Amino acid sequence: MLNSETIVHPRLQHVGLLTGNLPRLLDWYQKVLGMRVVHASENPTAAPAGSPPSHVKAAFLSNDEMSHRFAVIEVPGLTVDPERSRHQRLQHVAFEFGTLDELLGSYARIKALGIVPQFSVDEGSQTGFYYEDPDGNSIEINVCNYPERWAAIEHMQTSPDFDHKPLGVFVDPDKMIAARDLGASPWELHKRAWQGEFEPEHPFDPTTML
Repeated sequence: MLNSETIVHPRLQHVGLLTGNLPRLLDWYQKVLGMRVVHASENPTAAPAGSPPSHVKAAFLSNDEMSHRFAVIEVPGLTVDPERSRHQRLQHVAFEFGTLDELLGSYARIKALGIVPQFSVDEGSQTGFYYEDPDGNSIEINVCNYPERWAAIEHMQTSPDFDHKPLGVFVDPDKMIAARDLGASPWELHKRAWQGEFEPEHPFDPTTML
């Protein structure tokens, strides 16, 4: 029977993006998140050749078992909005690693390609690095600081640190990697981050994202 009374909780499946430069965006997501093109279309609306809709393109990307995590539509003529920071919008999309070593290793790999995060932060319940794609969309890659998810929820609900500073403390990933190479455990890195040991030389100004 249909359940029409209680809330059923669907899982987040994919995000849709509009772009004016599909190849550039596909290249970035392949390098940063390991996305692959599951399907691409030069004319997804099957519009008559030469008509405006026939110039629209589409690609469906995934980096796991799902058919697609991103649906990207290219519309010719779209440009960067210089007033984007003044508009209501989706602020960021996040992808989670299973371990801190995966997060730090991915940071090092991506940095070697010339791509670095806008800022990195230990948020108490998790550690996240925030990147900006070629269209200005904010993409977070993160890892939970706790081995159990319930503990991360409890941290957010009961920790004085989180209550005082829910957006966390800024960190320098290179300093974290150096400490990890010297034998510090992931939990030790988390505690030392909150003691200010991994503060970046030039702290990020969060108001630039508002």
